Amino acid sequence: MDKQLLREINELHAQVCGGLADPKRIAILYALADNPQTVTQLAEMLGLPQPTLSRHLKILRDHGMVAAERDGANVYYALGDKRIIRALDLLREVMADHLNKRSALVEAMA
Repeated sequence: MDKQLLREINELHAQVCGGLADPKRIAILYALADNPQTVTQLAEMLGLPQPTLSRHLKILRDHGMVAAERDGANVYYALGDKRIIRALDLLREVMADHLNKRSALVEAMA
């Protein structure tokens, strides 16, 4: 593969990961996993102030992870691509395996 193309792919990958670099944004994505939600619904569900939530939604929108659709006075947010939840779940599996290995190491040291 061309080095320039590989560099660009890695840069895009890093940008996507940057969009996930805050636990609040991950919580927002999981909150949208089943149904679109308004900012008010998300704020209540996640216990976040509306300005904080709006700031995180903008970042997720900029990274293509959520999409907004207006319905009258309401704006509904939905996942931009449902595969993001599968990717997050896979990362959680990797973390769980890592924690299990660390736990076994700690037990072996005791």
